[in-house]
Amino acid sequence: MASFLDNLSGLFGKKQDEDLTDKVFQEEAFDVRDIIAPPYIGITQDHIKLGERFAKSFFVFSYPRYLNTGWFSPVIDLNTPMDVSFFIHPVSSEVILKKLRKKITEVSSEILERQEKGLIRDPALETAYKDIETLRDNLMTAQEKMFRLGVYITIYETSEKALRDTELTLRSIFESRLVYIKPALFKQKEGFISCNPYGMDLIEVHTPMDTAPLSTSFPFISFDLSSNEGILYGVNRHNNSLVLFDRFSLENANMVVFAKSGSGKSYAIKLEILRYLMQGVDVIVIDPENEYEYLSDAVGGAFFKISLTSENHVNPFDLPLPGPDDNPDDILRSNIINLVGLLRIMLGGLTAEEDSVLDEALTETYAVRDITATSDPKTWQNNTPLMSDFEEILESMTGTESLVKRIKKFTKGTFADFFNKQSNIVIDKNFVVFGIRDMEESLRPIALYIIMRYIWNVVRSKLKKRILVIDEAWWLMQSEDGASFLFGLAKRGRKYWLGLTTITQNVSDFMSSDYGRAIITNSSLQLLMKQSTGDIDSVQKVFNLTEQEKYLLIDATVGEGLFFAGKKHVAISVVASENEDQIVTTNPQEILKNKADKKILESTNG
Repeated sequence: MASFLDNLSGLFGKKQDEDLTDKVFQEEAFDVRDIIAPPYIGITQDHIKLGERFAKSFFVFSYPRYLNTGWFSPVIDLNTPMDVSFFIHPVSSEVILKKLRKKITEVSSEILERQEKGLIRDPALETAYKDIETLRDNLMTAQEKMFRLGVYITIYETSEKALRDTELTLRSIFESRLVYIKPALFKQKEGFISCNPYGMDLIEVHTPMDTAPLSTSFPFISFDLSSNEGILYGVNRHNNSLVLFDRFSLENANMVVFAKSGSGKSYAIKLEILRYLMQGVDVIVIDPENEYEYLSDAVGGAFFKISLTSENHVNPFDLPLPGPDDNPDDILRSNIINLVGLLRIMLGGLTAEEDSVLDEALTETYAVRDITATSDPKTWQNNTPLMSDFEEILESMTGTESLVKRIKKFTKGTFADFFNKQSNIVIDKNFVVFGIRDMEESLRPIALYIIMRYIWNVVRSKLKKRILVIDEAWWLMQSEDGASFLFGLAKRGRKYWLGLTTITQNVSDFMSSDYGRAIITNSSLQLLMKQSTGDIDSVQKVFNLTEQEKYLLIDATVGEGLFFAGKKHVAISVVASENEDQIVTTNPQEILKNKADKKILESTNG
């Protein structure tokens, strides 16, 4: 019997040893927590290290007597990763009323005691008495409720120095509003957990607050772009309010528009043009595809077709009529500098020596026609030289053979019909369009430059509210001189009440040029519509977009986008009335239908 028991116990002991051996060599369970967990977590008294990142938690412990709506928004708008938690604990009104009854007794007793002693009144005590009485009345009538509010913030940075810098920024933002924060010393773990979506309030630093000030802490405030003046740009997609704005109310009236083809950018700009025309603002458009012609006909504007064979000519040597405050010498010198830039584009680049020769030749060309700083500016427009006059001056100078050969193609033959004629265009309508679709592609940048110089001369001659729209502006950005001239318009247009609108299909066209980046910086309004996935990262970087705004632009439908006006921006949906839609539509089928309907109507009336 004993041997049987010994054998049995030995058998079970061997089985247990085998189970232990199996457990040792078993693989540990691996789940999603092992993937998302940081490789290292270190907790110190004032921060936590999560792998290569640093985190620091804060709590709000003091508020001013009054809180303005949106006081927390500047913190939300910081370009810093952070977690924010709001813990709102309801408090029984009965408990608060008992405490308020006791508190008002103490305050009123202190006021009476000061009066009996003949002391001057204490405004702080009287204000406290009024506040307590007002709160009691509101609680009794159920107009207000009491809560305990805890606000905790955890910021994340890549170094301890960046952590300190962000903390200073946070403190300055809060303290400018008389709100004060403290780091959760020796409670960083609790602060980190409290800011995570566990719903656990482990810090428990609360401030009593009634409904009105509590509502001001709501962090997500949608911008409202509704003003008393201006035009309707669209509908705010955040709150369905109207986006009403006057571009001339900002520090400058310049606007950049970036969108891929077919996103509705031309439709939106045509609507803007139509609505500003109704307010008496003049609009000039440089149109690369002649798509503004129908709009011009509808509003009684002027449409000039610009090509080598067209009847419309613009003389590159035109000069503006000096105003009462203008110095004729400055105007003449500025015009010569711009002409050198134009000739640099026309002649395919210039050496330093050729640049100097051209400057001298242009001065002489004007002087031969009695256009100098000392001559009467009123006679300038009657004596304007032509390109052929400039060629004659070059031929009379030594060492200009190469320049003369290159300039001849613009004074002789087919090119001469456009580049060697006196201007016969008159801008006397509120809406003027220059259509350059039929201009040879290689000559488009030159034609754009000449037209823009002509427009700039018109703008300088008379102070008036104007908008200049340059569609497909990348044509001009191809050359440094063209980009420089466009930047000059954006920078100087404000002095002459001019708002410049530049439209292009992708932001890389502008960002590849120093002048392009400067144009964006000098444009107070930006309209971003649907973007391609290849360009969206550049757009996000340039305009400092959030991830949500980035995907909004990728997924946007026709007519949707982001509208920036100064420091505010909103998600916008461009809308038009039925009559406006018929005028500004860019759909070829609808345009043909509208033209057919117009012909039928005209024949019926005839």
